[in-house]
Amino acid sequence: MAKIKSALEIALEKTEAVKGNKDSIDQFDTKQRGKKIANTFMEEGGNLAVEIKKTPAGQQESLKQGIFDVLVSQISLPVTKEDEKRIEAAGKGLHAVINDSHFAELYKQLLQALSQYLKEVAQYDEAIRRQYAPKLRHKEEELSRRLGREVRIDPLQDPEFVSFYNQNMNALKGNYQVVVEQVKEEAHRLFEGSGQSK
Repeated sequence: MAKIKSALEIALEKTEAVKGNKDSIDQFDTKQRGKKIANTFMEEGGNLAVEIKKTPAGQQESLKQGIFDVLVSQISLPVTKEDEKRIEAAGKGLHAVINDSHFAELYKQLLQALSQYLKEVAQYDEAIRRQYAPKLRHKEEELSRRLGREVRIDPLQDPEFVSFYNQNMNALKGNYQVVVEQVKEEAHRLFEGSGQSK
């Protein structure tokens, strides 16, 4: 009888493990669905709150985690004005899963800082090129004299210019990257603090 009972116990344990795995698979699938919803939101817009409400209560945390993972990854330094729109949309989506007025205000400040960053990038670019111009002209004159014909050098093909340019731009980026990282950390803290993270 003891052997039969242990065989039965083993079978029940295996059934529990399969059930636990099925729950894990369901949560994983829901998280993946959240990522797809977030990607669609970034491309087409929409209402994330409605999507979340359509999901069964037991799966909402996993869905929100998937949405959060995609949207928080969108917070970065912009390269163009178009990137600002993407980052702004990510903030609206994050507000739907974080739902915290402090975060909304923080994100608004981030958007202002990123707009300022793009202006400073343009100013730095112009100032760096202007500052390096005499050296570039000297190189062009030297090459023209050696080759016997006029030579124009694209500054981005000149390793010395590229090094000088990157050094100055990286200093600017570093200042703003700190702000981006702080906002991402705060987003994680608020999301996890709301009991949504799994």
